Amino acid sequence: MSFDILKNALPDYAKDIRLNLSSLENNTVLSKEEHWGTLLACAIAARNAEVIKVIAPLAKDNLSEAAYNAAAGAAAIMAMNNVYYRFIHLCSDKSYGTMPAGLRMNLIGNPGVDKKAFELWSIAVSAINGCGLCIDSHEKKLRTEGATAESIQTAVKIASIIQAVAVTLEATTLIAQ
Repeated sequence: MSFDILKNALPDYAKDIRLNLSSLENNTVLSKEEHWGTLLACAIAARNAEVIKVIAPLAKDNLSEAAYNAAAGAAAIMAMNNVYYRFIHLCSDKSYGTMPAGLRMNLIGNPGVDKKAFELWSIAVSAINGCGLCIDSHEKKLRTEGATAESIQTAVKIASIIQAVAVTLEATTLIAQ
């Protein structure tokens, strides 16, 4: 199985998305674990069954069980955190930002994989979910973990491509009905 199923499902008007999806098969910036974990976390965050059905088995073939679970966990915990911290960031009443979140986030402190990889997955999901506060926080953490601007940009490019594929496939399904 490869990205061909997704590429073939994209309509002609999404040729650029198809070409960008093809570029993801030739990663030269991220480690194998970082790359496949980012793809999995973004597929889950994009919430499209077709995208998940293609990417999840490929990720399973390319990741350890711990990395697979941590990438899926990054998508899950960011689904929660991105809503909460986006509210904190966007709310005019800044007193909410001084209150304890009261949310369990143990996975972030101990993801069971390389911290830099987990942070890349978290920033990519945060980009999909549009949480500026989380993006800033994960970018700062990534820099302290030694991540390059190119690796951070690559993770976010993966997020943008996977999100575009998901949105386009969803629209194609709805248009066809």
